[in-house]
Formats: sequence, C-alpha cells, structure tokens
Amino acid sequence: MSQLMILTMLIFFGLSVPVAVAIGLASLAGVSLGGLPWLVVAQQLYAALDKYPLVAVPFFILAGNLMEAGGISDRMVEFAKSLVGGIQGGLACTCVLTCMIFAAVAGSSVATTFAVGAILIPAMVRHGYPAPFAASLQASAAELGVIIPPSIPMILFAVSTDTSTGELFIAGVVPGILIGGALMLYVWLYAKRHGLGKMDGDGRLPLWQAFKRAWLALLMPVIILGGIYGGVFTPTEASVVAVVYAVVVGKFVYRKLSLRTLSGTLHRSVVSTSVIMFVIANAGVFSFLLNRAGVPDALGTWLSHLFHDKITFLMGINAALFMIGMFIETSASVVVLAPLLLPVAMQFGVEPVHFGIIMVVNLALGMITPPFGVNLFAACAVAGQPLERLIKPLIPFVLVVIACLMIITYWPGLSLGLRDLVYAK
Repeated sequence: MSQLMILTMLIFFGLSVPVAVAIGLASLAGVSLGGLPWLVVAQQLYAALDKYPLVAVPFFILAGNLMEAGGISDRMVEFAKSLVGGIQGGLACTCVLTCMIFAAVAGSSVATTFAVGAILIPAMVRHGYPAPFAASLQASAAELGVIIPPSIPMILFAVSTDTSTGELFIAGVVPGILIGGALMLYVWLYAKRHGLGKMDGDGRLPLWQAFKRAWLALLMPVIILGGIYGGVFTPTEASVVAVVYAVVVGKFVYRKLSLRTLSGTLHRSVVSTSVIMFVIANAGVFSFLLNRAGVPDALGTWLSHLFHDKITFLMGINAALFMIGMFIETSASVVVLAPLLLPVAMQFGVEPVHFGIIMVVNLALGMITPPFGVNLFAACAVAGQPLERLIKPLIPFVLVVIACLMIITYWPGLSLGLRDLVYAK
C-alpha cells in the first residue's frame, strides 16, 4: 500500500498537480487499498490541524504583510542602509541585512521577498547592478525568512515531531546570522571585483537620524524575540503580539494603513494561510497511513544498513533533502518527512533540535533552486525578469548557502550553543 501511495504521489507531481492535491489523492488511494473506513480521512484531516502551535502560522503571515503595507519595512531598509550602505556594494549588503531584520518578525520567505524586494531590487538596478543579480540576491537573502526565527517551517517541524518550538527558534538564530554574514561577504567581494556599488551611499541617512525614524519598526523584532526567549509569552502568543504591534504602528504612528489596504492585506494573508493549512491537512493523512504501514521503522532499518556512522548519514540526508527541496514545497516536505526521518536521525545520535535546523536550512535551499523555487518566482515578478536569466548569478549564492549548511551540519554547537545557554538559566 505504501509503495503505491508514494508512486501515485510522484505520478501526480510529474503531471504538475498541486502538491497538496497530489498528497491528498495519494492518501485517498491508500485508504481505499487499505480497506480503511473513509471516516479516517476526516479524522486525520482534523487531527493534523488541531494543534495549538499552528495558530501562529496565520498570525505571522499577517504580521509580515502588515509590515509591508504599514511602512515598517521601508523604515527597516533605511536603517539597514545607514549601517552598511556606505561601503562599496553597500546597497546589496543592505538587502541582506534588511531581510535578516524583517525575518525576525515575518517568518515567511515569500513575504520577505515581496516586502524588501519591492524597495531594493529597483534601487540596486538604478545603482548599476544587473537586474538578474539583484533578483537572485533578493531571493537568496529572503531565504533567511524561514531560518531566523520566528519561522513557519520550524513551527511545522515542531508540530510534526513534538519538538519544542521555542528551542527551535533559539537554535535558528546563529545559523541565520552565519548565512546572512556569508551572503554579505560574497556580495561585497562581488561588488569589489566588478566595480559595482561605488555610489551606494548616495541618499543614505545618518545612523542616528535613520534610527529615530525606524526605532519603532526595529523594536518589533526585539519585542517578539525578547518576549519568547524571556518567557513572557509563547511563540504562538508572540504571533498575535506581532499583528497587534504592526497594526498600531502602521495605522496610528506611520499612518500608512487604511481600511482599503488592510482589506487587501487580510485577503492575501487568508489565501497564503489556506494554502499552507491545506498542505498540512493532507500531509497529516498521508503521514498517518505511512506510519500505520510501518514505513518509519522500515526506513530506519534501511538507512542504518546504508549508512554506518553519523557523518555519512548526515551527508546522505543533506543530499536527499537538497534534491527533494528542488521539487516539493518546503511546508509539505517538512510535515511529510520530519516524522519519518527524525527517529532515524536520533538512532545516529543527532539531537532533534539540531536535525530540525539542518532540515529547515536544507529545504530552504529549495526556495531558490529551480524548477519550483517560490522565492525565485517572487523575485522574478518584482524584478520583471524571466527565470532563466537568474540561473547563472544564482549559482554562487546557492554554493554560499551550501557551505554554511555544511558548517551547521557538522558543528552542532553552532545551533545548540545558544539554546543550551538560554535553557540553562
């Protein structure tokens, strides 16, 4: 039954059926062949969504869209430019730094791509950067939206594996900074080599002036992450705080939010949330059937024979997740694969939180790799560039992230050090 389910799902993928629908249809085939009552489908659809941490998903999506509509992202860009915009290639570094700040609230890479890219891609093009390079940079930097907490894929991993969401969030901070720093180093060297960005400092506000304009925007990630790590509120409660703060600042301080813009923001957020929840619900049925068929145990036995130590296991998992991420949407990959792979990883001595970070970073690469990289499509839409023009400038960015992924994989302390420090108090 399980083999036919997986084969059915892959056939539907090959026919370009949407991921959630393909998983759902494969699950229906499994229920039919397994002789189970159809009531199981309804029960598992409900069970997959009946999890308190999932409440954070729509609120973080809404918070990211409110930041864009309420002018908060504009102030973040101004502040980031005041910090790094004065160096050669500073505008490209500003793109990365702004994505890092925005990611500390939004939790979504697509929201980060649109919010930051709409401002900085045209600005980079005006300063002489090739449009394909600017779009590739934006897509790559926006990947930090799912690595730096809060992160929607981390919430899904936590829900799927009964891992602590708070611990995952804390563990994602240093890896996110590592990737962001590596991307800034690369774009600085690129600008130096190609003679770009010599006038990036034009129009840059002094640091203090930019800070005064942006301090309320910058306070938002401080409140959210500080509240989570300080134990003031849970990650789920933090998502609601983020929405309330974005509404208050955008409406009453920056005065950018109106009833009309708020309506459009709510509509986009509902659509994005519905897509994710539909994937989660169908993947819940699929995972239930695979577990019932004993697939996790069989997979664990097979992998334990295939790999003989932790180093080769992690290398094989990274290669497999990289390929999977190229073809399957991140949320679907997490909710389907995490319950299957985590028990095997633990057999090889991999700590659950560390494995969660490895999995999220690895699958995040799928957001910037063809053929189904959602960040690429978003960046192409903002930049007005065809996808094929982004491939060449994108390759170095992918290699930079892969190099960081190797460090994250084989240096567990990079992810777990801050987690252990916080939870030791």
